[in-house]
Amino acid sequence: MAADTSGWWDASDPTGRSVREFRIARAGVERPVTGALWSPADAGDEAPLVLFGHGASGDRYQAPICHLAHLFVDEAGCNALSIDGPVHGMRQVGPGGRAAFGDEIKRPGFMDDMVADWHAALDATRAQASPGDIAYFGLSMGSIFGIPLIASLPETKAAVLGLLGTTKAGGLFAERILSDAARIRCPVLFLMQLEDELFPRDGYLAVFDALASDDKRIHANPGLHPAVPAEEIATSFAFIERLVGRSR
Repeated sequence: MAADTSGWWDASDPTGRSVREFRIARAGVERPVTGALWSPADAGDEAPLVLFGHGASGDRYQAPICHLAHLFVDEAGCNALSIDGPVHGMRQVGPGGRAAFGDEIKRPGFMDDMVADWHAALDATRAQASPGDIAYFGLSMGSIFGIPLIASLPETKAAVLGLLGTTKAGGLFAERILSDAARIRCPVLFLMQLEDELFPRDGYLAVFDALASDDKRIHANPGLHPAVPAEEIATSFAFIERLVGRSR
């Protein structure tokens, strides 16, 4: 089915699973908000909603988002919502990916714009799915935007964050990340790669220490930035499912 130029339409994710994709205009903003929503067939009202933010090299379907979305829909009775980053996916700018994102983060207001995009997607999703409790999963760029988003959503019940620090690649936005992390009080699982080539260990720990949650834990694994072990993805599902999932 051909995509509409606005609104919602039926589509398939890269695994062939049915989703509802969307393109939403924001008043006074040139770029639309684009993404995908997975929902249980019998979700009903007040089904939990898990939000997914992807990394700088991907889009709304970047691994492990589809895998986790299927788990949350099938095993936890949750809706799952993923949106494209500011220069990614259906709203790609130039080459997209890290190259385009490197320019984007130099633009004043880039974080506030993405948080506003998330709120527009949430408003549109509430009209479609009447979701209940909210949780968040987002690593790397998904945490760059996820931390200010969660800070703006105090009702968030759980979050998986990480692959982010405040030194080296994180220096441009360190002050904002630390300020918003100090407003996050929901339970947090924070994932760290010990040989991360983008974010050194001290910057990781600065973000973790800034989180205001009384229930937070850090899982550190050997390897470079993208080498998160598969078992941590399973752990992430279990962590969020325990806090917001519904018995199937």
